[in-house]
Amino acid sequence: MLPITEPNPPFRITRASHVSLFVTDLAASRDFYRDVIGLVVTEETDDTVYFRGLEEAAHHSLTLRRTDGAPFADRVGFRVETDEDIDRAEHWFRANDVRHRRVDVAHQGPTIQFTDGVGTHMEITSSMEVVERKMQRFDEFRAGAPQRLDHFQVVTHDVQAATDWWSQLGMRMSEYTAKDGTEELWGSWMEVKGNTHDLVFTNGRGPRLHHFAYTVPDAVKLIDAADVAGALGFGEEIDRGPGRHGISNALFLYLRDPDQHRIELFTTHYQFMDLETPPIRWDVSDPRRAQLWGMPASARWFFEASPFPEEPVNEPLLSATPGTLEDYLQIH
Repeated sequence: MLPITEPNPPFRITRASHVSLFVTDLAASRDFYRDVIGLVVTEETDDTVYFRGLEEAAHHSLTLRRTDGAPFADRVGFRVETDEDIDRAEHWFRANDVRHRRVDVAHQGPTIQFTDGVGTHMEITSSMEVVERKMQRFDEFRAGAPQRLDHFQVVTHDVQAATDWWSQLGMRMSEYTAKDGTEELWGSWMEVKGNTHDLVFTNGRGPRLHHFAYTVPDAVKLIDAADVAGALGFGEEIDRGPGRHGISNALFLYLRDPDQHRIELFTTHYQFMDLETPPIRWDVSDPRRAQLWGMPASARWFFEASPFPEEPVNEPLLSATPGTLEDYLQIH
C-alpha cells in the first residue's frame, strides 16, 4: 500500500546529514576513506576521525570511532531546520512512545538520538560547526572527489511499516519496488530535499545499514575512484559497478571499507519536487530497477549489511527476492 505523506509534519527534517561507524583499525579505515574514496579529514583524535565532502561546510558527514569488538553501524543522521524542531521532535517522540534521548555530540548543536518504528538507529541535529568548503580546491581533489553525503539505504524486515512511519514525518516516496503483480512493498525510496531519496528501505534481515552515499562531480570521478581502489590494493572491495541504476537514474560505484561497511559514490539523481508527480513503480523481478544495463548485483550486495549495536535482527515479512548475479550466471 502506498503511503500518505504528512504535509505538515510535527518537525521539519531537511536532509540526510551524517553517519557514524565503529571500525576495528582506525588508521586503516582513515586511509581508506581519505585515499581510496577521497573524503576530507576534518579532525582526528586517538579514537575518532571526522570526515566531510569537498563541498560541505558542516564539520562532518562521516565519523569513524574505534571499537575493540566487532565493527558495526552506530547511527545515521538527519538535519532538522531549527533548534525549535529539536524541541518539537522531543515532544513528538515522547507522545508517541519513541525510544529517544537528548545527547551532547561533539561539533553538533542540539541533538536527539532515537530508534524508528523498525529499529533503525537514528539521530537528528539542528546545526554543526562550520568549516571551510573545498569545492573549488581542485588541487585537493583525489580519487572520487566526493562532494556531499546524500542518502542512506537501510535493510528492514518490514518495508511497509518503515515507509508509513517516515511518511508521517514528511518523507515522500519517489520510487518503489513491489512484489510482482501487487502493491506489497519490497523497497521504498523516500525524500525530503527534492531529489529522489534521502532514505531508502529495502526488504531483508533488519534493521541493518546497507550503505551510505556521496555524490561525485561526474562519471569520470567514478572511474578515477575505481582506478585508485585498484592501484591501492582495494580492487576486490569494489562491491558493484560502475553501472547505472534504473531507480534514480544515477551512475554508481559501491565499495567496501576494511571492516566491510559499504559506501556508494554516484552521480546525482533527478529532481522530485512537484507534488502532483506520482512515484515510479518497479516489479522486484525487473533487473532494470537496480541495474539499467549490465549484469545484476551479487548476493553479497543484496544480503550483506552492517548491524546496529544491541538491536535484534528480524527476518523479512515479504518472501519476494531479487535475482542475483549468481542466479544470472546459472541461467546463462
